[in-house]
Amino acid sequence: MNDFWQTIGTLIVDFSNWIWGMPLFILLIGGGLGFLIYSGFVPFRYYGRALRSLRTKEDDAPGQISSFEALTSAIAATVGMGNISGVAVAITMGGPGTIFWMWVSAIVGMATKFFEGSLTIMYKGKDSAGEIQGGPMYMITQGLGKKWKPFAIFFSVFGLIGTLCLMQANQLTEALITVFVLPMGIESTFTIKLLIGILICLLVSVVVLGGIQRISKVSAKLVPTMVAFYFLLVTYIIFTNLPVVPDVFASIFSQAFEFKAGLGGLAGSAIVIGARRAAFVNEAGVGTASMMHGASKNTEPIREGLVAMIGPSIDSGLVCTLTALAILINGQYEVSQLQGIQMALNSFQASIPGVGHYLLMLMAIVFAFSTMFSYSYYGVKCTNFLFGAKYAHYYNYFFLIMLVVGAVITLDVVVGVIDSAYALMAIPTMVTLIILAPNVKREMKKYFSKKEIK
Repeated sequence: MNDFWQTIGTLIVDFSNWIWGMPLFILLIGGGLGFLIYSGFVPFRYYGRALRSLRTKEDDAPGQISSFEALTSAIAATVGMGNISGVAVAITMGGPGTIFWMWVSAIVGMATKFFEGSLTIMYKGKDSAGEIQGGPMYMITQGLGKKWKPFAIFFSVFGLIGTLCLMQANQLTEALITVFVLPMGIESTFTIKLLIGILICLLVSVVVLGGIQRISKVSAKLVPTMVAFYFLLVTYIIFTNLPVVPDVFASIFSQAFEFKAGLGGLAGSAIVIGARRAAFVNEAGVGTASMMHGASKNTEPIREGLVAMIGPSIDSGLVCTLTALAILINGQYEVSQLQGIQMALNSFQASIPGVGHYLLMLMAIVFAFSTMFSYSYYGVKCTNFLFGAKYAHYYNYFFLIMLVVGAVITLDVVVGVIDSAYALMAIPTMVTLIILAPNVKREMKKYFSKKEIK
């Protein structure tokens, strides 16, 4: 039986590495670069205006939450364990050069998110209960027409898998065992992982079962605080290790175009792995964030697009860079097997002896739970579209059970499952964005011709 499950795990990992080959890289990074140019470099020209747009509210507009709550909830989903363990996984597989491609992905991701945020407002639809909804499935059916509905179903099916927080549950469990269980002399066993998974499930259920309003309110309070604290934490590590910082940046640039043999074969390419992990972190082109922005009370598509594009600059631009610097400063990335949170914990402990791993553990807990809150909503939206509003809430129970599953399975299988689902979600999302991009361009001319927001 063990051989059977090992074979399944190997097949999942192999499929993930295959689908994340050059064609998908070109679709996401090439498509994002195309959006960047086609939009007239909106992320660079209007970032300040995007920040000011957060002050605008339309309380009477259709939707469930404000644009600010949509942004913080979307960032809560993206600023998660992927920013810690995901960056560590990327460095393990592709070396320091992967960080350069995360930066590139952040820039083009901002352009992609701009189009996602705009289109999710332009093409909202109604669910079976008559409530206004947004997201790739509605962009497809409302923007491309009913004949494209199989495309929307394709996205939603894999959305049910991609929005399961297997990575978060797995790496949070690993972190708790490393920091608290092993020092007590207790061996890491299946039973220990199962008990931790159940505890995570129970804690997450308190917020998740409260719906989007509770999720958005918790996220609006958590996200700014946790990002600020993480920034201060890594800033301390940087300033206490200033002599090695120039070498760290040199390694990022010098290895950006190298291929690291061994781990993952083609997946060992710094370029592909950097883009792959950035997609997992900022989700630009995957379609998840547009489901959250589609719930915002906003009748102005371009303004929501501006708000949406802030996300990648924070998650894969700022937070991922902080994690990478903390790891690379200590040079603890030359390992023989795939590692995630444990490598990050070791790096923080080396930089801040005695308390470093506890401080990162605190951040890991907050990051992981914030992501779980928002991801559950994405899964509910996909369930709503596939099976109707009447049955949407049942997804939450499936989601909570899968947290326990994620706690006990191996990291390489977790990465393979989620990466595969993200890739399959990105295909319909990016194709739809490319087809409907001229409609955003037309709205841009109208919006930017108006008086600047004060």
